[in-house]
Amino acid sequence: MIQPQTYLNVADNSGAQKLMCIQIIGTSHRRYAHIGDVIVAVIKQAMPKMALEKSEVVRAVIVRTCKELKRDDGMIIRYDDNAAVVIDQKGNPKGTRVFGAIAEDLRQFNFTKIISLASEVL
Repeated sequence: MIQPQTYLNVADNSGAQKLMCIQIIGTSHRRYAHIGDVIVAVIKQAMPKMALEKSEVVRAVIVRTCKELKRDDGMIIRYDDNAAVVIDQKGNPKGTRVFGAIAEDLRQFNFTKIISLASEVL
């Protein structure tokens, strides 16, 4: 469960390393975001000489959460960290590689480009 002020790792090579959630996109007063939700975040830590810089406001999609995800078939998936992938306005990732395990559930939210870039899909 991701809420405003939550820090997230970045799971791609866009140049950002740490994000802080500002707002959850979708409804006006949702308290928590889960895997597949789009958030507005600010970059708190970035790699030098890359396209994205510190204190830049970006959109990101959540790909991993510490809170478990229960699927319809009864399988429960839980990750070690909270992570997101930086996206543009159209929903395409800004990076060219996605690191770590990505949930298969992103396919139903039409983030197929992120799934195709990922090395491991669960």
